[in-house]
Amino acid sequence: MKYLRLFFALIVIVQIGCSPVSTPKLTRQFQEIETRFQDHTGFVLYDPEKRETIFSYNGDKYFTPASNTKIFTLFASFNVLGDSIPALQYVVQGDSLIFTGTGDGSFLYDQVFNNNRTYDFLKNSGKELYYVGNNFYTTPLGRGWAWNDYQFSYSPERSAFPMFGNMYTVTQPTSSGIRVSPTYFKKYFWLADSAMRASSFVREIGSNRIDFFPGRSVVGGRQWKVPFRTSDLVVADLLSDTLKTPVYLINTPLPTANRKVFYSVPVDSVYKVMMQASDNFLAEQLLLQCSWVLSDSLRPEIAIRHIKQNYFTDLPDDPIWLDGSGLSRNNLFTPRSIVKLWEKLYVSVDRERLFPLLAIGGKAGTIRNYYKKDPPYIFGKTGTLSNNHLLSGYLITAKGRTLIFSYMNNKYVAPTADIRSEMEKVLLLIHDNF
Repeated sequence: MKYLRLFFALIVIVQIGCSPVSTPKLTRQFQEIETRFQDHTGFVLYDPEKRETIFSYNGDKYFTPASNTKIFTLFASFNVLGDSIPALQYVVQGDSLIFTGTGDGSFLYDQVFNNNRTYDFLKNSGKELYYVGNNFYTTPLGRGWAWNDYQFSYSPERSAFPMFGNMYTVTQPTSSGIRVSPTYFKKYFWLADSAMRASSFVREIGSNRIDFFPGRSVVGGRQWKVPFRTSDLVVADLLSDTLKTPVYLINTPLPTANRKVFYSVPVDSVYKVMMQASDNFLAEQLLLQCSWVLSDSLRPEIAIRHIKQNYFTDLPDDPIWLDGSGLSRNNLFTPRSIVKLWEKLYVSVDRERLFPLLAIGGKAGTIRNYYKKDPPYIFGKTGTLSNNHLLSGYLITAKGRTLIFSYMNNKYVAPTADIRSEMEKVLLLIHDNF
């Protein structure tokens, strides 16, 4: 009996010694990272085949998710939208085409594949065009967004009928030339006396007036994307200018009889830009579109409530979810809930469709310059706000296993590059040993 006990003890010791990465070792590694960077770190590693958590460190704690919020928007879109983006809703009455917006962010937006279907539909309708703009029931900027980001390209306004990504382009091709596109916005453009070394601009918070300072040391070839102030009148005027045909703004509701929906681009062409480029504008518009499909109203809370009530009752922790992009610092998710969401996507969407939409380590999107390996081993979504950086998704190990992970870092003051470097060490350790 004594030798038998010794035999089994040796087996246990050998198994522990051969274990790829022990839980205590990973725990110590995360503790050391938190101590070094004085931040808050959460990490969960999960095996979807065995349906078991391999490792968790602060997995039940809430973190600011930043653009990991877009995973929630992607899930909502998969479950609400069809295979094409609804571009507009319309009614034909005699010689009139009366239409309203459905929140299609792809219309004339240069970051998305554009088949010109919506443009051609309106341009070649042969009808008088009337725009109805009374179905937008939220604010242009989301709750919890930084108010002073209104003039930067990562924070364009939400709207019912977006155009050009709700931004216009200012180009300084030479030291003496300035171009504005669409030219409609030239009337808001003011060239200011330059007191600054580098070129810059300031847009008034409540209007589309922009003061451009060309700078004393001008280098040609610079370009800026400037969010514009949206309104129903701006939509009608800008459409008229773009289509080269009058578009009249009316305030009566869209007639209920004989309503039709016109569709524009395949949904995946929008999802891919949202997930790989982390496009905030498209994320917000997709969530609005989900709300429109569910209720005929453009209000993001409608889609959020529907998804939470119908799909998220089994999440480990209730997500505090307020917008589509993650610009809101009021969003709060736990690592284990994000892992659960990735699992839901893993079992409900074909891998051949899902994985190419995501950021791919060393290949595509926001991690094309990081997590490099051939073949790629990270497929997922980053999230970055000041002092917060995250990555979650799927990790393919050297043995061919597909694992799900969520790695969340909040409240650090070190350079993000240092945080990312530590993240890569951990993920490579998992890749090589699992």
